[in-house]
Amino acid sequence: MAKSFQKLHYSLFLVLSISLTLLTITKAKTNSFSRTLTPSSLGLKREKLSHLHFYFHDIVGGPNTTTVRVAQAAMTNTSSTFFGAVVMMDDPLTIQPELSSKLVGRAQGIYASASLSELGFLMVMNFAFTEGKYNGSTLSVLGRNTPLSTVREMPIVGGSGLFRFARGYAQARTHTIDSEVAVVEYNVYVFHY
Repeated sequence: MAKSFQKLHYSLFLVLSISLTLLTITKAKTNSFSRTLTPSSLGLKREKLSHLHFYFHDIVGGPNTTTVRVAQAAMTNTSSTFFGAVVMMDDPLTIQPELSSKLVGRAQGIYASASLSELGFLMVMNFAFTEGKYNGSTLSVLGRNTPLSTVREMPIVGGSGLFRFARGYAQARTHTIDSEVAVVEYNVYVFHY
């Protein structure tokens, strides 16, 4: 009887030890800072490709300016490329090239002159949409813009709202430019859920 009690005691000890080990392993996994998910667990369905077309109005002068220089280097004003200038913007995005056409959002962010040899900007901006199903959604752009080139391509690095998990690119073409306003046509191609 003592031996069977010992065997039972040993069996219970073994079961308890295994249970505690499994509990520790499970707890360690759930206390981790990351886990693998499926897109459907976040309500994401099928990825789609969208094309957005709009006009960007960078108003650098006059009574309704949408830009302001927030920093510059000692050499900026003597540089042929404005090297070192940092400009904050809140530019309207419209359906047509005319500023009076329907507003679909704003381009908010900064551009900085980042080239000594040519006019070349580092663009860090969000397209913040205000129209239709995209109202409240954003696309984030981070890239190089050489405004004297016919076509510029900048990466879309993310987004929010309907553009969560976005990736793609934006093509920019100068439509018109004068001393106070640059109107730029944008074609944006973006994968998102």
